[in-house]
Amino acid sequence: MLTREELNLPKYGEKVIQFGEGNFLRCFFDWQLDIINKNTDLNAGVAVVRPIDFDAVPLLDTQDGLYTAIIRGINESGEVVKDYTIISSINREIPIYKNFQEYLQLAHNPEMRFIVSNTTEAGIAFSAEDKYEDAPQSTFPGKLTRLMHERFVTFNGDMTKGFILMPCELIDYNGEELRKMVLKYADLWNLGEDFKNWLINGNIWCSTLVDRIVTGYPRGEKEELTKELGYEDNFITTGEYFYLFVIQGPKDILTKELKLEGLNLNILIVEDLKPYKMRKVGILNGAHTAMVPVSYLYGIDTVREAMENDDIRNFIELAIDEEIIPALDMDEKELKEFKDAVVNRFKNPYVKHMLMDISLNSMAKYKSRILPQVLETYKRTGKLPKKLLFSLAALIRFYKGVRENGDAIQLRDDKHHLDMYADLWKENNYENIAKSVLGLENHWDMDLNSVEGMTELVAKYLENIDKNGVKKALEEVK
Repeated sequence: MLTREELNLPKYGEKVIQFGEGNFLRCFFDWQLDIINKNTDLNAGVAVVRPIDFDAVPLLDTQDGLYTAIIRGINESGEVVKDYTIISSINREIPIYKNFQEYLQLAHNPEMRFIVSNTTEAGIAFSAEDKYEDAPQSTFPGKLTRLMHERFVTFNGDMTKGFILMPCELIDYNGEELRKMVLKYADLWNLGEDFKNWLINGNIWCSTLVDRIVTGYPRGEKEELTKELGYEDNFITTGEYFYLFVIQGPKDILTKELKLEGLNLNILIVEDLKPYKMRKVGILNGAHTAMVPVSYLYGIDTVREAMENDDIRNFIELAIDEEIIPALDMDEKELKEFKDAVVNRFKNPYVKHMLMDISLNSMAKYKSRILPQVLETYKRTGKLPKKLLFSLAALIRFYKGVRENGDAIQLRDDKHHLDMYADLWKENNYENIAKSVLGLENHWDMDLNSVEGMTELVAKYLENIDKNGVKKALEEVK
């Protein structure tokens, strides 16, 4: 890897503490920060904290924090693009289990302002076993509480020395959840009301929604990319062209402090994340879930192949346009633009997204990603959304466990679902199968047989798919 000196790249003043050294943050947050640094006077370097004890992987310090981000995909004009950028926003990496005092010293820097994290969905957790004197604590919120108390003590509770926190873990209202955990630690360790007041009023706890497929280190392309780049990089990370960073927080403060004014970045500062989450779950995740059983039974294995098939692509696009978007409460133009971006993402030639990977726990995914649109469409129009219910029928057929060509399907779901389907498919009584699945009140939180016409329609689609195959059955729902 080339050095900062050879590349004439600066080392920015440290203003960001980042929990997590993984591919996602480096291809998402640090990539965006690099653009801001190069186009404004933010001058924000990152100190990365490795939150787990792991000797096998070298530190980013071995490359002076530098690495290459390769962004590949289809842009707004439908063109295939590939961009290489050497990211220089990271200054150093601190292995907290080996250099705990160096970690605590981060709190002493008056210029530190931002904290970001991606410690997996399970990372925002609490353990009553954690102690203040541990070096370090076991959980991410425990480590964070210790750091924030160090900050509080160092600056005598100065309200202007708090942080802007932007956790990127994939849980709802992650900033609020993280604040709850830190306050629990403050109580557990008896750190006092003044500290708790500083936590609440001296810091800005932002919830976020993050969106980018990061495919990580391109192991199969290492030799080819090294030749193409002209240097060796052990920390290359790859991601799709699309990205979205939605931050719930005070717009004026965040826009000013992050120097976002005038920058063409897909960073949105909003009052409430919920509409954006509903948009992502409905259009992106919902389309994925609707696509899987229909495409896989058709004989297709990947998302990209599905979008290259006229029958499947038309089915998915019409499902989004006619049955998902009308059920969402956002500006229609904004929803259509997001849908267009999603379709381009599905077509990305650099991402091999296996349908069977998306199929994990499909029953729960249908409930959370598609059913709300089914019920909302019915509520608003009095009509059943045929394409989304065709997908449900295909899903029921998918759980028969065999493709149309006779190949076995490696089903992955809760055992009680798999056992139920195994029993139901012993006899091909389509109406009984549909009625039994729709009647799972403990799963759907209601008896879907009570929705007029739903049972009959799903049973009809199910019989057609099972007897005639998906390709022919799709003709009924065009």
